[in-house]
Amino acid sequence: MITGKTKLIAHIGYPTETFKSPMIYNPYFEDRGIDVLVVPMGVKVGDYENVLKATFSLTNIVGALITMPHKVTTVGLLDEVSTKVKIAGACNAVRRREDGKLVGDMFDGEGFVRGLASKGKQIKGSRAYVLGSGGVGSAIVASLAGAGVSALSLKDFNPASAQALADRIRANYPQIEVTAGSDDLKGYDIVVNATPIGMKDDDPLPFDMDRISADVFVGEVVMKQAHTPFLRAAIAKGCAVQLGTDMLFEQIPAYLEFFGLPSTTSAELRRLAKISY
Repeated sequence: MITGKTKLIAHIGYPTETFKSPMIYNPYFEDRGIDVLVVPMGVKVGDYENVLKATFSLTNIVGALITMPHKVTTVGLLDEVSTKVKIAGACNAVRRREDGKLVGDMFDGEGFVRGLASKGKQIKGSRAYVLGSGGVGSAIVASLAGAGVSALSLKDFNPASAQALADRIRANYPQIEVTAGSDDLKGYDIVVNATPIGMKDDDPLPFDMDRISADVFVGEVVMKQAHTPFLRAAIAKGCAVQLGTDMLFEQIPAYLEFFGLPSTTSAELRRLAKISY
């Protein structure tokens, strides 16, 4: 039940059709009796700066979840950001402090790494290949670095983006072997699709599956469907996989704490969620 006392969390991105957060947060809020609602807001690139500022002029706004294509742009629109945001160059959570300043943090990478750990994947000392150096890819790379991987290979359709991310990782984690622009998957035991490839029905696979062996752990960020064509192909090869929604479930407890709301476990969120595809 929405009342005049209901507080809002804006989920801002475009397009909104693939958004899963409302179907996870809102059943949890209802079950706990928390008078907060996550609302999807479709905002195109040209309108984003004005909409973000206007959203935080609302008196009942708790915060905002930021998703594609706005995670990178958001960084330059805030008063203060976390260290994770500085390394990733992207932001996916914004709140307004009591002094009126907008502060941002980044939880995609934390959710991804926590998801791997929950599946028993050893991250420390692993070698990871990440396709996509945009907002979500940068966050995953930053968190993998923080979790102790020994090597990172970064690739993006914009080579300068991958190179810039590689430079930021080298500056903060000089002990990690970092390469940018290579297509060679040999020797990497974690392979991640951190691009939008898979959101459209006619998209090609992000990787040549002949180059991925059965002992590789495959991660996905696309949430249009539980098992994307890429994940189905990986499972067919015998790979262990992580779904896009796994990353989302694992990061929500951290989001709730950031927004100053009662937190919970990913298991409880999964029990209550009403996700559809």
